[in-house]
Amino acid sequence: MLRLYGMMMAVMEAEAGAGRGSDLAALHLRYYSSLVRLASVLIDDVGTCEELVQDAFVAALGRDHPWRDEAKAPAYLRSAVLNGARTHLRRRVVRRRPQAVQVVHGDRSPEAEALERDEHQVVLDALRSLPERQREVLALRYYLELSEAEIAETLGIAAGTVKTHAHRGLTALHASLEYQR
Repeated sequence: MLRLYGMMMAVMEAEAGAGRGSDLAALHLRYYSSLVRLASVLIDDVGTCEELVQDAFVAALGRDHPWRDEAKAPAYLRSAVLNGARTHLRRRVVRRRPQAVQVVHGDRSPEAEALERDEHQVVLDALRSLPERQREVLALRYYLELSEAEIAETLGIAAGTVKTHAHRGLTALHASLEYQR
């Protein structure tokens, strides 16, 4: 993983000298962490999430500069990450890895942090149990805080379809979380 990242950064630096990679490097700095968060909603292994995001940037680097258009680049990268996550989920073995994403709160008690982690895990498990499109719409909406138009562009669906999937997903989440109380 680190080797791939190093190779990608070396290529971007080489292309930056030619005036091509600096835009992609700037996009990498700006969107990398939010793309990893997006992938972590769908996949429970942070290492795999990072690899999916790196693969998206490598694909962007190899393409005919889809990242040149600043307005379309985030949607392209989000789509690439979602597609990579779908492929990974189709191929992975039933074995599940523990959640590795942890938020550190220095001013809170360990008990409060443990309860929050447990609640967070319950919500993620419920989210992961939703149908694929509902899960993607909710992840883009509530984890990346994208508008309906941005979600529609990312997923290549109509804005009305985004609303439908969001409503159905939230209804199913509510029912699932109420059931677990």
